[in-house]
Amino acid sequence: MIFTIIIGALWFVAFVWIVICVLTLYGLSRQRTLSASPELRLTASDAPLVSILVPARNEEQRVLEPCIRSILAQDYGNFEVIAVNDRSTDNTGVILETLAEQDARLDVIQGRELLPGWLGKPYAMHQALDHARGEWILATDADMIFEPAALRTAMARVLESDGDALTLIPRFETGSFWERVMIPTWEWVFRMFTLFYRINDPKSDRAAAIGGFFLMRRTVLDRVGGYVALKDEVMEDVRLAERIKRSGARLMIDRAPELIRTRMYRTFGEMWECSTKNWFSGVNFSFPFALFCVVSMYLVAVVPPVIALVSVIAIASGRDLSLLFIPSALSWLLQVLVMAVFSRRAGVSPVYALTAPLGLAVIYAMLFDSGVRITTGIGVTWKGRRIYDRHGVPPPRLRTAPSPTTNLEDKV
Repeated sequence: MIFTIIIGALWFVAFVWIVICVLTLYGLSRQRTLSASPELRLTASDAPLVSILVPARNEEQRVLEPCIRSILAQDYGNFEVIAVNDRSTDNTGVILETLAEQDARLDVIQGRELLPGWLGKPYAMHQALDHARGEWILATDADMIFEPAALRTAMARVLESDGDALTLIPRFETGSFWERVMIPTWEWVFRMFTLFYRINDPKSDRAAAIGGFFLMRRTVLDRVGGYVALKDEVMEDVRLAERIKRSGARLMIDRAPELIRTRMYRTFGEMWECSTKNWFSGVNFSFPFALFCVVSMYLVAVVPPVIALVSVIAIASGRDLSLLFIPSALSWLLQVLVMAVFSRRAGVSPVYALTAPLGLAVIYAMLFDSGVRITTGIGVTWKGRRIYDRHGVPPPRLRTAPSPTTNLEDKV
């Protein structure tokens, strides 16, 4: 009887993966890829002023200088760059000041000490916004690399579409084993759980954003409260996208791997630290919902491959467990096919798709760890700061139900 129930459950999981494959391919078919085009041009006289906000904390060992230089190299005719040295303890401020001496369009602000109730990044963005003069605001991160046509193409896209906000999905670069395992699975989780292809639909309540490229009308940003309304949000980009969408403004999201790129992490430790910072916020600080997600994903994505491997070993030793092997192996195969698509899009060998169960197991272990740390008041750490611990800023708990959006990045 139990054996029959297990087989039935495995076939149900296989059916779930069939549905997931269909939804994933459907969503990808509807996702627009934004590329630089000579037809999308704005002259300097037609170009609204864009203020590009760059928060930077302890970025000396990363790509801060190439990032700022790539922004200053934009072929868009009218922009300013406001970089905030967010209380860095390394040479971030020196790098920014040196670059500012070479280009008058770069204004460097020395970040003030955090005010009570504020988290670091929202406060840095708030300070930058206070200095911004632009009709449009582009929020970005200090590890993004822009192609020269990125800003011009994004502005043309949003203006021609009569949009109010545009966020672009960059190319996520990978250099290590764990990056190649995790990045494709992370991107799939982000896209599936936000139903990303519905974000561009004004009739849908879906909203999400990538903090590395978030372009907004200044009037819309002010209308939803600016960064003051997000002062205690660790995922301020997603919450800002939700506010913009709820305000009736038009929010758009496009994939733009030819225009912007980033390498979010370099070590497994960086991945874990950044993910535990964000993941629990992605489920709106609901530990029961986080636990449900963890258990569900392990049952759907991790258990079937384990059963398939055990069945193979048993079959090789003379025991007939083919009734277990077939549905569990089918689930694994479908999972591999889905992740192979995302691996290819990330420039990762499709061979790494075989490790999808490992990647998903780690991602949801990070979610569990994030939930435990924040719920118990232990808190998490990001760039030397404690976040959501019992002695600091408490997590927002006014939302009573899981949001329809989940962003697992902002850097992430």
